[in-house]
Amino acid sequence: MTVVAGRRRPLRGSRLTREEIADLFARLRALNPKPTTELEYASPFELLVAVILSAQATDVGVNKATRKLFPRANTPAAILALGEDGLKRYIATIGLFNAKAANVIAMCRLLLDAHGGEVPRTRAGLEALPGVGRKTANVVLNTAFGEPAIAVDTHIFRVSNRTGLAPGTNVRIVEDKLVKLVPAEFRLDAHHWLILHGRYTCTARKPQCPRCPVRDLCRWPDKAASAGPVLLP
Repeated sequence: MTVVAGRRRPLRGSRLTREEIADLFARLRALNPKPTTELEYASPFELLVAVILSAQATDVGVNKATRKLFPRANTPAAILALGEDGLKRYIATIGLFNAKAANVIAMCRLLLDAHGGEVPRTRAGLEALPGVGRKTANVVLNTAFGEPAIAVDTHIFRVSNRTGLAPGTNVRIVEDKLVKLVPAEFRLDAHHWLILHGRYTCTARKPQCPRCPVRDLCRWPDKAASAGPVLLP
């Protein structure tokens, strides 16, 4: 690999070098060695329902609803017994709750009819469920089943483009680049590190650049220049 002015030439398709990408994830890991989702769940099925409900909604709002829903109904059969109108009463505070209730009911019915009430462990099986797209399937595969999938949401899309980690014009391009570029040792937790970084540091409106742990690696031209990188413990 050619060295230019003391820095290795960036990989094609990424503005960060291989070494910088590894450094970025090593820093995020040092700050948060065991990252996880902020959605509250106790089973793959609860996680699946929570992720469906989280579309265009906050994890905080979803957790408030599921804290009431799951003690009453946390299996496909139990939610089917509630019925669509009964389910709506628990999730009415969540955006798009009418459509989400219809999808969750249909999803529960298909789980019982085709999977014995169990959440499928394959992408194809998950994506065949009502209300489940690629992003939701990736979250479940990663968080419930330990697969090194990366679900690209708005936070990860923003972080990947701003930093130069995996720039792309749509979420699938970014996902494919991340799968290719993230070192294997970081891939399982990369989804959580990036989403938390985007949620609390690399925010959409007022990014916290002065306290960003990867500020010196970041390629974003508008980052604040008032402080250097955060020192890791």
